[in-house]
Amino acid sequence: MSDSLLQIGKAQVHYNVSHTRILKYSVEMYHEGLNEHKIISAPDTYMLENKANLQAQKWAEKWEIISRKKKYLSEREGNLEEANERTEQAQAALEEIENLLLKTLSIDDTVDWDSLKKKSNFPEAASLQPQKKDYKEYPPQPRKEANEFTPTFSFWEKLISSKKEKKIQDYEQKYTAAISGWEKQKALVNKFNAQLDLDYESEIKKWELELSAWEKRKEAFIQDQVDYNKKIDELKDSYISHNLESIIEYCEMVLNNSEYPDSFSKNFELEYNPDTKIIVVEYELPSMESFPKIREVRYIASRKELKEFFIPEAQQTKMFDDAMYKITLRTIHELFEADSANAIEAISFNGWIKAINKATGKEENNCILSIQVKKNEFIQIDLANVDPKTCFKNLKGVASSKLSSITPVQPILQISKADKRFIESYEVANQLDTSTNLAAMDWEDFEHLIRELFEKEFQSNGGEVKVTQASRDGGVDAVAFDPDPIRGGKIVIQAKRYTNTVGVSAVRDLYGTIMNEGATKGILVSTADYGPDTYEFAKGKPLTLLNGSNLLHLLEKHGHHAKIDLREAKKILSEKKDTL
Repeated sequence: MSDSLLQIGKAQVHYNVSHTRILKYSVEMYHEGLNEHKIISAPDTYMLENKANLQAQKWAEKWEIISRKKKYLSEREGNLEEANERTEQAQAALEEIENLLLKTLSIDDTVDWDSLKKKSNFPEAASLQPQKKDYKEYPPQPRKEANEFTPTFSFWEKLISSKKEKKIQDYEQKYTAAISGWEKQKALVNKFNAQLDLDYESEIKKWELELSAWEKRKEAFIQDQVDYNKKIDELKDSYISHNLESIIEYCEMVLNNSEYPDSFSKNFELEYNPDTKIIVVEYELPSMESFPKIREVRYIASRKELKEFFIPEAQQTKMFDDAMYKITLRTIHELFEADSANAIEAISFNGWIKAINKATGKEENNCILSIQVKKNEFIQIDLANVDPKTCFKNLKGVASSKLSSITPVQPILQISKADKRFIESYEVANQLDTSTNLAAMDWEDFEHLIRELFEKEFQSNGGEVKVTQASRDGGVDAVAFDPDPIRGGKIVIQAKRYTNTVGVSAVRDLYGTIMNEGATKGILVSTADYGPDTYEFAKGKPLTLLNGSNLLHLLEKHGHHAKIDLREAKKILSEKKDTL
């Protein structure tokens, strides 16, 4: 697969409300060729990387098949062999739709934890130790008794002693010169061999460094496997212990492992209630356009062309309706069968379809079927022999008589889209008077007062302000929703009933909360003032800092009066602390 077709965004970190604990990591992936988009999430970076790699591999295989098909069709268009092959493909596609439910019955949908673990060997071989080159040997030493250094005398040289002596001296000098040359050659050999030693020593040091680096890479590779496999074991233990997030993660793995035709999108959202042990599945069903249309392809020899024969409309409608019920029963079966921890007592399944409303011409997302079924009831059913629609109706499922009409129905149980942090608010401002010291009032009353003030600020243009649960953890205290198309959006509000100067860390935390919440702006309200580094940090950022004076002005603007006496507040709060 071409790298240019796959786009992987930057990994995102999702924190809890107080920004003190990481809930999960996510990364956005897009394949341009397939025009498919997916957001992968996992509780840690190890699993996120593994899931992203698996998704990329699936897309790569899918794109390779499509590419091969395109190439094959372009090369073999117009002949009988292609017509037969395309007919076989069409029949196989129809058979795959027909067996949507039966296919899963032969598969154990329980997650094989051991198969998720990394077990590969370190792929990189260690470099071999360098071999030392052989020394160069010395040339043979000249021998004085050798013929070339032993003079032979002529008759006259034997008679004349001076001539004989002269010849002896010449040969002595010749031997001395030979010895001198040999010593020089010996010195060159010593130098060459010494360089061999230096080179070998250098190669050994280089090899030892490379070996040390290799050993570290191998150790890191093994440790990565150990850490990753430990995460798998922890996820397994967490799932068995009925941890809410782990149950959802496990069920996501089960449904992601379920193989459907390539043309079917597979998007879903899960919510688990640990009190009722009900899991709600919001499932995006495939649209009519995702189903095969061709029944047969014939080669018309007289015209030298291929002719496609389409499935009759009535048969398409029946195939679509049957498939919707099969997918529903299949999803429920897979989740129940995989529930090795017995965490699920019932499943609520809502099947959604994105389709064009023929009356308005606009795309709509409608729930076309909904069912809630208990595990002990469902596992008694022999899915291999049921009529999917009849089985669905017998389980009190809700749907129109013809699903192909895309008639919306009311879900039996639906995932709540509301922010669960929001709580009922109460009025505080009317209880204030000039003797009320805002810096000493109850912290929860203070948060509701801030909500009340900003609600009055935003109510003129239809804005809304909601208070979050009183956690006192530095998270979001209130959220404003400003409908103004230019300056509006989601605004995070934090209320700090402080008696000391607000440090820069509080503003940094607010800025991080803005990013995490996807808000357009953040407002920090304090009874005290802010330090210079705090104002410096807020420059150029979507942050508004309101100190005690700003707060009193805002109160007076809306007809309320109070005071802020930090010294008095410190004394009051200290006395309250001592009595606890």
